[in-house]
Amino acid sequence: MDDVQHFAGPPDWLWYILAYFFLAGLSGGSYVLATLLRLRNAPGDEPTARIGYYIAFPPMLIAPLLLALDLGQPWRFWHMLVNTTPGHPGLNFTYWSPMSIGSWALVVFGAITTVSFAASLVRDGKLRLPLVTWLDNRAFNVLGSLFGLFIAGYTGVLLSVSNQPVWSDTWALGGLFLASGLAGSAALMVLLTRFRPEARPSAGALSVSERLYALLELALIVVFAVTLFAAGTQGIVFGLPWLVLWLVVLAGLVPGLYGLFTEGVSVNGAAALRHSLVVPLLVLAGVLALRAAVIFSVQV
Repeated sequence: MDDVQHFAGPPDWLWYILAYFFLAGLSGGSYVLATLLRLRNAPGDEPTARIGYYIAFPPMLIAPLLLALDLGQPWRFWHMLVNTTPGHPGLNFTYWSPMSIGSWALVVFGAITTVSFAASLVRDGKLRLPLVTWLDNRAFNVLGSLFGLFIAGYTGVLLSVSNQPVWSDTWALGGLFLASGLAGSAALMVLLTRFRPEARPSAGALSVSERLYALLELALIVVFAVTLFAAGTQGIVFGLPWLVLWLVVLAGLVPGLYGLFTEGVSVNGAAALRHSLVVPLLVLAGVLALRAAVIFSVQV
């Protein structure tokens, strides 16, 4: 029965898609965390929020290029957005197609991150464009965060609605990729607060959020494994050589889980910044390894 259900051939994705999945998670996660900090508005939160908006912007420049390269004919990417059928001009949006929804979400979120990036430059005195600060208000940020959550988790959902073994055998991939992206974003923002003194008071809150997202990610990894064991496809993704990548994933969770069970959810900014530079890099390595293990194990 499994062979009948999994009749599709592997998509033969290359590093382009891995990079896209990784960057999308960080972009969406950083935007969400930046908005939460701006809404909280504690000392140091606004400068730290701008760090998040800065992080969210560059991936949205790179992601469409990576997707276009994966198509094999990059110049036809715009066909996913515009109907080229003779006699039927207009926008190409099909609400029942995950690919169409994802393409448009990418365009909208790209525009949102551009506005917030420019507004952050204005607020930091690097750009003179007052209009963007008027657009980049809290309501706009909340709307952007909804798209950010979608972008960060959508990549996992896209896999789940395919007909590939492993991907279609679980419902946990969307939440797993979202939790992983949020944990990686929090770690990256903590790292960058080192270079912005006025943002350092918020490092503690980000460190706590990274710990909680790491715990959520671990729980979803367990759910992911249980659903694959139930489907009998666990050997595809958890066998060699992919087990090595899963060890990297777990290593990336260790700092957050260790901090959660030793320091709990109370840590100040100074304590967070005393942690080694290796810690956020290890967390980010785990974020990348998770996506690599899930994507490439199915294609062998």
